[in-house]
Amino acid sequence: MPDFAVILPAGGRAVRFGGERNKLLHEIDGITVLRRSITAFLSRSDVSQILVPTADSHMLDEIKVLNDARIQTPAGGASRAESVRNGLREVPQTMDWVAIHDAARPLISQSLIDATLAAAIEHGAAAPALPVPLTIKEAQGSLPAKVLRTVPRQNLFATQTPQIMRRIDLLYAFEQCPLSLDQVTDDIQLLELCAKEVWLVPGEERNLKITTPTDLRLAEILAKA
Repeated sequence: MPDFAVILPAGGRAVRFGGERNKLLHEIDGITVLRRSITAFLSRSDVSQILVPTADSHMLDEIKVLNDARIQTPAGGASRAESVRNGLREVPQTMDWVAIHDAARPLISQSLIDATLAAAIEHGAAAPALPVPLTIKEAQGSLPAKVLRTVPRQNLFATQTPQIMRRIDLLYAFEQCPLSLDQVTDDIQLLELCAKEVWLVPGEERNLKITTPTDLRLAEILAKA
């Protein structure tokens, strides 16, 4: 397997989580969400560089504690995609592969990283995903709203991270992106928009994203399981 760089965007305001403290600084069994996400990749010999785009002084202090020369902290952007782009600009041209992982997914397993990387190398880009188990209704505007249709769910998948792709393809996708970056909600979406092939691999239920306090409590249970 080739070496790769990792970008963990951490510039968001975590509005949906609520509270005064950023969700990434909450602890799961004594270790912050941010540190768990970073150390999952620090433990790998094939990770040559970790970029954590952020301007939050508390998170910068948390990163300094790790004391690893592979970690860099480029500026966070106004949107997730801008933060990723800021990190991508710091990846050297000699690095062929880059992984983007949500800093708020602290329970990522090594086997899922391996499976996603293997699929990316075979197909050009890959991300883990889970089948959507819910009935999805399309409606216009905020609720209450009239139902327009029920969306067939057999071909729907909820993507996770890490999302792994060629560095040069992601650079090209940013250059060609037809949307404003605040409309890009997913990293492989950039590749889709410029007709690059993307594959999905089976995700993991425990690879949840911390969005609400309930997610944090569930992660605490899973971490001890």
